Amino acid sequence: MNSSNTAPAVAANEAPPLDWILIEGLRAETVIGIHESELHEPQPLVIDVHAGVLHARACDSDRISDTIDYAVVRLRLLRLLAEHRLQLLEAFAEAVADILIDEFGAVCVRVKVVKPSKFADLQAVGVQIERRAAPRPTAGRSAAVLQLLASGMVPDPK
Repeated sequence: MNSSNTAPAVAANEAPPLDWILIEGLRAETVIGIHESELHEPQPLVIDVHAGVLHARACDSDRISDTIDYAVVRLRLLRLLAEHRLQLLEAFAEAVADILIDEFGAVCVRVKVVKPSKFADLQAVGVQIERRAAPRPTAGRSAAVLQLLASGMVPDPK
């Protein structure tokens, strides 16, 4: 077991290991669609979310604060379902991905949103997307600035 609170070292050309937080089969109703018949009455959606986090510290600490709390994500998704004004499943899935990345710190996320039984001859129609968080700035530039400051070279305040 890794005794530190950091992810294990990874070779430069190797992606760091991910842990996946899963929420599958969240069923709720919302108003969404482009056809007149969809714009006034809620219809069922089924949402699956797979949120990737860098080797979750929770694996070592056993603390919920060190990972994504799926109960909190569930509540946030239910709020989105109640408040959104989107028409396309694609835009809705994008909103879900943004929430997981921006509010919960996922480094990548897969979101599947379907309308079950939309058509009598189909089990479901929907969309699945995958998104990655924007790369975080590396320490290289910060280290260079600190080195300049430490050497006495301070930028002119003009």
